[in-house]
Formats: sequence, structure tokens, C-alpha cells
Amino acid sequence: MRSILILLGLLLTIAFASATFPYQCGPQSCQFGQVCRIDKGVCNCIPINDCHEVSLSTKVIGTWVDGSRGNKRFTQYDITITNNLNTDIKQIYIATDYTLRLRDHSNTSIWNVNLLPNGILTLPSYQPSINAHASFTFGFILEGTQPANLNVLSVSF
Repeated sequence: MRSILILLGLLLTIAFASATFPYQCGPQSCQFGQVCRIDKGVCNCIPINDCHEVSLSTKVIGTWVDGSRGNKRFTQYDITITNNLNTDIKQIYIATDYTLRLRDHSNTSIWNVNLLPNGILTLPSYQPSINAHASFTFGFILEGTQPANLNVLSVSF
């Protein structure tokens, strides 16, 4: 049984990577491990470790066992997007994978962010940008205690 679960996890990871990457970045295609950086309309694929303009931080708000849901453990997280530049972030796309296991498998367990059908997260309509040197926080409740894998796919300035 454990082997089947491991195999299933690997297959889901491969499916996620192939569904999300290559990621279109203007006339280029960014590969896994790269961020599409769009500065004044000019697109470049850069290594994720070289993208210092924006950062994501994860904070655990709380963990509990819910008896009304079969004694499952849930964890609430806040994710903060920080703009480290002297210019506004106009748009950001954040990739997720199978680790984004929302409590209700619906938008009632995630807030202050848009969850697109392909699993990508983006700013909500009421927050069209992130000001220079400012932050924006969104949150979600996940089943279990493993945090979600989140990676910046694309950022526009």
C-alpha cells in the first residue's frame, strides 16, 4: 500500500510539472526551476534562485483535529508575498502542486487569492498590484500538517 501511495505521489508530481511547464513567457518558454520575469513588457526566464524581486513566506497560524471530519488534522497558513523592489508588482502567478490539499477541496478554505482551474494562484481583482516595498497576505486551510509547495511562476513589474 505504501509503495502505491509513493508511486501515486510521484505520478502527480510529474503530471503537475508537465502541465505547468514549460511556462510561456512572451516568445520564450520557461522551464521548471525558472521564473518568467516581465519588466516593462520585456520577458526573461531567470533561475528561481535569482528572483530576488519578490519573496514568499509561509506562517503557520494554527493546527487542530476536527472531530466532525473524522478526526482529521488541519493546519491554517498565511502566505505573504513581499515586493522587494522600488516599483509595483503588476501581476504574479504562483504554482502549486498536490500538496495544496484544501480542507474542503473548494474556495471556502482559501482566501485573498484567486485559485485558477489549473491550480495556479494569482492576485484577486480587489488587489490588482503590490506596491513597492509592500506585502500582501493570503491564506488557506490544508488537510494535514505538510505545507503546500508554492513557487513563483511569473512576476510582472
